[in-house]
Amino acid sequence: MKELSRIRLNVVWCSLVLICAGCASRKDIVYLQDVDPFKQQEIIQNYEVIIHQDDLLSIMVNSKDHELALPFNMPMVSYQIGNQSSAQQRVLGYLVDSKGNIDFPILGTIKVEGLSRSQLTNLIKNRLMKEDLIKDPIVTVQFLNFKVSVMGEVSRPGSFTISGDRVTLLEALSMAGDLTIYGKRDRVAVIREKEGRRTVLFHDLRASDLFQSPCYYLQQNDIVYVEPNKARAGQSSINQNNSVGVWLSAVSILTSVVSLIVTVNKK
Repeated sequence: MKELSRIRLNVVWCSLVLICAGCASRKDIVYLQDVDPFKQQEIIQNYEVIIHQDDLLSIMVNSKDHELALPFNMPMVSYQIGNQSSAQQRVLGYLVDSKGNIDFPILGTIKVEGLSRSQLTNLIKNRLMKEDLIKDPIVTVQFLNFKVSVMGEVSRPGSFTISGDRVTLLEALSMAGDLTIYGKRDRVAVIREKEGRRTVLFHDLRASDLFQSPCYYLQQNDIVYVEPNKARAGQSSINQNNSVGVWLSAVSILTSVVSLIVTVNKK
């Protein structure tokens, strides 16, 4: 009897949790509630991605004289994924070492950590001209390993590779299928490592202050974590050991209700 009472109590608790989740206020789930739709907002943040240790960079040098540019470019390599019939090609990249440097052909060691993509482009271009190596260099720098991870209460958690070098917090959440109904809109964290330090900054998606956050524009290897609400936390108390009993009890209760309805109708 005590076991049956405990199972029924769990069923009642689950029902209350589900009811509370279904009664979520609109103010709890709507994004950017205080934004004036008729007022334009000026974008004042610099969203350029900064180069860090362990970044993999593609650096291409071009010139009218193709032969002069050849020594500065990495070779193309072929690789095959799974059972694909044809191999794909990609350019080898420059890995930023633990000291923030890369070893560039002819120019030697270059300190790149802390620079933006455009700053590194200008640095290499100026050195090539200053050292009279190429008079008209065209330098292109791209990130080969720019990714962000999204975890917690989202529909499709995982790591996502970014093709460019600009992605916002809202875009990253969209890639993960948006928050589930159990995600706390006012507790979305961005975990960032910079210069040997780790910072965690929480965001309220319901407020327009989100746009002013230093983490609104994500950097490579940022981790976005969506905290679960109380309804999801309550569900976690139903573990795998008693889930079978809960379902059996639910079926039993449903059968009792049906029997009661049939009896009343007969009378």
